[in-house]
Amino acid sequence: MNIALFFGSFNPPHIGHMIVANHALDSNFINEVWFVISPQSPFKVDKQLIDANMRLEMVQLAIANNDNFKAYDIEFSLRKPNYTIDTMRFLHKTFPMHTFSILMGADNLFSFYKWKNYEEILNNYNLIIYPRKGVEQSFLQEHPNVQMLNTPLIDTSSSYIRERIEKKMSIRYMVSNNIIAYIEERKLYQL
Repeated sequence: MNIALFFGSFNPPHIGHMIVANHALDSNFINEVWFVISPQSPFKVDKQLIDANMRLEMVQLAIANNDNFKAYDIEFSLRKPNYTIDTMRFLHKTFPMHTFSILMGADNLFSFYKWKNYEEILNNYNLIIYPRKGVEQSFLQEHPNVQMLNTPLIDTSSSYIRERIEKKMSIRYMVSNNIIAYIEERKLYQL
């Protein structure tokens, strides 16, 4: 089976994540998208990063109606800080019957050369890249293992959603209704 791994903090998961994942499925070479919730990215320090298990629960709620989407806490038990190469090696060993690709934004491709063992990742796995607003092209776009995904530009981010929550503004249509209920019930992202 061909699996696209969608790494992220998903703090919270939003409609843009779902649209990108759905486009990956429509590409005809991906059978499932696995949302891999990152406990803490080595490149991001986020003071509003809520508990990893809560973010996992929100992803599970967001993808509940799509059998081709799965939520995984693979990185929760790996050594911290965790790097993508460590997760890829673990998955390759644990699921040798699957072929893995990494689904990521063009902003990540632009800085991909900074990733630990990026050449090993690039030479052994496909990178499926979705466009991000205002991101320059990367020299890596021409690599044979890099595939550009034609998705609409979604100008919504988890940080923008958190800002709206702080300001007591609506996040309706940016996240699913069950995510809104989850956030409100637990009073998440409020100062």
